[in-house]
Amino acid sequence: MAKFNHLMMNFFKMFILFILSTKVLSCYAQQKSSNSKIRDKKPIIQSRFNAYITDVKNDSNYAMLELKSIIPDLVYDLRYATTNNFTGKRIYPADLNTTFLRRTPALALRTINQELAKEGLKLKIFDAYRPYSATCRFWKLIKDERYVANPSKGSGHNRGIAIDLTLIDALTEEEIDMGTGFDHFSDTAHHSFSNLPKENLRNREKLKTIMEKNGFKALETEWWHYFWPNDKNYMIMDIPFRKLTALSSLE
Repeated sequence: MAKFNHLMMNFFKMFILFILSTKVLSCYAQQKSSNSKIRDKKPIIQSRFNAYITDVKNDSNYAMLELKSIIPDLVYDLRYATTNNFTGKRIYPADLNTTFLRRTPALALRTINQELAKEGLKLKIFDAYRPYSATCRFWKLIKDERYVANPSKGSGHNRGIAIDLTLIDALTEEEIDMGTGFDHFSDTAHHSFSNLPKENLRNREKLKTIMEKNGFKALETEWWHYFWPNDKNYMIMDIPFRKLTALSSLE
C-alpha cells in the first residue's frame, strides 16, 4: 500500500510539472507572437534625403513646400523650436524659421489664407512637418493617442500632411480666442466640447468650416490640428529641417 501511495505521489508531481511547463510554453508562444506583431507594425521611415528627392522627381506632389515661400503673410509661432510647449524643452533647432507641407495641402492652405483675408483674418502656424524622431520623443512623455501619435504608426506631421494652426486678426496679429491655447490636452480642446462662450465656439467653427471646405480634416481632440486625407500615400519622414530648407532656398 505504501509503495502504491509513493507511486501515485510521483505520478501526481509529474502531472503538475507537465501542466506548468505547458503554461510556460504557451505564454512564451503568445509573447513571441505579440513581439512579432509589434515588429510587423514598425513603420518604414524615409530618412535618406536622396530617396525623398527621387520621390519628388517621380511625382511633384510629394514635394515639401516651405509655407512662407508660397504664403508670405503667414505668421509663424513654431513652438517646438522654443521651450514654450507641453514638453518644456526645445525639440527643433532654436533658429528654425521654416516649416513645410506637401504640395497639395500647402496649395490648399494658400487658398484658405486668401479667403480669410476677405474677412480681415489670416493664419498663424504652430507646427507642420515634424521629423519622426520628434514624435518618438513626444511619445515617451505622453503615451496617449488622443494627443500624441504612436510611433508604431507615425503621424500626419511626419508625412508632411498635418498642420497645427489658429486664426489671427490680419492687422493686429492677435490670436482669435478659441477657448484654450495650443497643445491644451484636455476635453476642453475637443471639437465636441460645448461648455464654452458662444464666441469661442463660433471661432472654432469658422476655422473648421474653412479648413474642411478646402480639403483638410479635423482631429476631434485638438481644435488646432488638421490633416490631409489619404495619409498612406505619403512616406513617414525623418529628414532634418536644414536639408529641406537648403533645398527650398535653391528652388
